[in-house]
Amino acid sequence: MESGIMKATIHSNLVDLLQYRALISPDLKMYTYLVDGENHEVSVTSAELNKRAMTIAAALHRRGSQYKTALLLYPPGLEFICGFMGCLYAGVIPIPAYPPHMRRPTPRLDAIIHNSNTKIALSTDKLIIDVLSSAEENSLLSQLEYMATDHLVSSGSFFCKPCVIDDLAFLQYTSGSTSDPKGVMVSHGNLMQNMSLIAKYFQLSETTRIVNWLPAYHDMGLIGQLLMSLYLGCELVYMSPVSFMQKPVRWLRAITKYHATYSGAPNFAYELCAEKFNPEVDGDIDLSSWALAFNGAEPVRKGTLDKFISTFVPYGFQATSFAPSYGLAEGTLYVSGYKQEQTYTALWVDVNQLEMDQVVLVAENSQNARAVVACGLVVPEQRTVIVNHKDGLLCNEGTVGEIWVSGPSVAKGYWANEEATQRSFHGELVHFPGEQFLRTGDLGFIQDNELYITGRIKDVLIVNGRNLYPQDIELSVQNCHPAVRKEYLAAFQRQCPDGSEEIVVVAELNREYRSRSKEQEDVGGKSAQLQSEVLAAAQRILWEQCEIHLNDLILIRTGTIPKTSSGKIQRALTKKWYETGELQRS
Repeated sequence: MESGIMKATIHSNLVDLLQYRALISPDLKMYTYLVDGENHEVSVTSAELNKRAMTIAAALHRRGSQYKTALLLYPPGLEFICGFMGCLYAGVIPIPAYPPHMRRPTPRLDAIIHNSNTKIALSTDKLIIDVLSSAEENSLLSQLEYMATDHLVSSGSFFCKPCVIDDLAFLQYTSGSTSDPKGVMVSHGNLMQNMSLIAKYFQLSETTRIVNWLPAYHDMGLIGQLLMSLYLGCELVYMSPVSFMQKPVRWLRAITKYHATYSGAPNFAYELCAEKFNPEVDGDIDLSSWALAFNGAEPVRKGTLDKFISTFVPYGFQATSFAPSYGLAEGTLYVSGYKQEQTYTALWVDVNQLEMDQVVLVAENSQNARAVVACGLVVPEQRTVIVNHKDGLLCNEGTVGEIWVSGPSVAKGYWANEEATQRSFHGELVHFPGEQFLRTGDLGFIQDNELYITGRIKDVLIVNGRNLYPQDIELSVQNCHPAVRKEYLAAFQRQCPDGSEEIVVVAELNREYRSRSKEQEDVGGKSAQLQSEVLAAAQRILWEQCEIHLNDLILIRTGTIPKTSSGKIQRALTKKWYETGELQRS
């Protein structure tokens, strides 16, 4: 085990860990933020972060109120990590949250504030002004106390409350629907254990160099990258998600410039990089330092991995660097994923048998073949098993069931929601008496000690006795017509007034077709014609590939399909908007 990992594991909480970093390596440039996504840098050392955290903690302490929780509403930048650690130093539980869009309703934030009973929000001067000037009168945002941390000046008094391993480190609110987010209670012990697994199986140490663009209010950006820098005692460079989305090559340029060894993102980001890459303009990148590229938070596509490899191997990327991974907030973050010496593992399975929860290997060119990518080893530090989601019994190898996990990384439950905690965190199996399991809600199977993800229980469509996975339908439809924007689709099933079931797909319109369709609409009202054309193409390909009938397909405006904070498509909310007429049609 490398020395950086050994140093981190002697601490039981983040408070002691930051103070240790500030004492041992005060000049370590721990966090560097790229303001413009490219060259404009601002940085904070471990000693400066420790001082800022104590200053914020002192300001919270001086207010005299005993805050249990604090909402963190920060724009991308250094101030978030200062506010996060400041809360921990003050003994206040931070709640990372997505800053509200100006003059838009905030039902998700209101639900978080209501559930957590939060009284105060930490942010920057500018964002607080924007929030208060645009918040609706009946919004709970307008009833909070606010504290701007970016202009706090040290009065010479600092504060740091002692912290222990079982204290809560933060509440990670799951994406869910806008009306019912649940706050996962992540303790310091959960965090330290989970980060030790990430360090071990991704082979990270104090020599690791991290580049990140994922948002800090989501677990993959916060734990998987920002807090890993603190855990390992290494440097991290990051930019805003907007900087990446505007110009995906910025991510690759930052990896090149800072010789990053560790970075990652959901599948769509790799797809976007390969799709938008222009060798004539961006061909000076060098990805040879990138030793570990994790891919998680949404279905990992074999086609995407292969496309990224073929596009970027000429620029130093190594196929063996890919580490498809699986995790969830309720498990703190990491469940499986590891660095291996060969290219990622994938199996070709029979789709018809998969619909019956059976894994039958077939040839790649088989008519019913579907590729499933392994998302890492089942590690011995925690128990990961597959359970039949119908009868609650353990599944044999090669059988699809619900993924259950137990171990010290599993969070404490949901804040102020005992019913949901009991349902999700207290699973029991006769094979393991006295052991409590997290029911993940995800479907998968284990083969040769590797975990494969096939879908989510709630998303599975049941058609004529067949279990259909929405991602299979979405993958077929996204390739049926160039007007469909790839990775921005939602397939679901709806019940008709007569009791019958229909399959519906909602798909974003490709940007290139957005302007074209507007022109067509102006001159001939041909937007409806495009809808019909895409529907017909989708119906044809789904019948050919899956023998299912698609009842409806709706093209919506680019950038309007509902997504979670980690970039996952929200199928349930898309279905709701479809039924209530709230989709923004193209």
